[in-house]
Amino acid sequence: MFCSKCKSLMFPKEGIYVCRQCGNEEQFGKAEKFTTNARSKETIIVSDTDPGAFLPKTRIKCPECSNPEAYYTIRQTRSADEPETRIYRCCKCQHSWREY
Repeated sequence: MFCSKCKSLMFPKEGIYVCRQCGNEEQFGKAEKFTTNARSKETIIVSDTDPGAFLPKTRIKCPECSNPEAYYTIRQTRSADEPETRIYRCCKCQHSWREY
């Protein structure tokens, strides 16, 4: 239940709801039911011909063929308090590598 004055979450205490923010007290009422609508999933079609067709490019040297350009993506592969991982794919030889 939410407070009618400050809209904060109210907590039950000795037969009433009490707001910890403003001190407002309200009686228990009838049970409330909340429903949410899930978002619809969207379909993305990816071309098989070019693996990086939808990825941005950057200038970085490929460790395999020395090509100066690669596609990249950023992923959170470790815990949230650590930096993300950059995953690169060479535009020429399709070699993949990552940078932490």
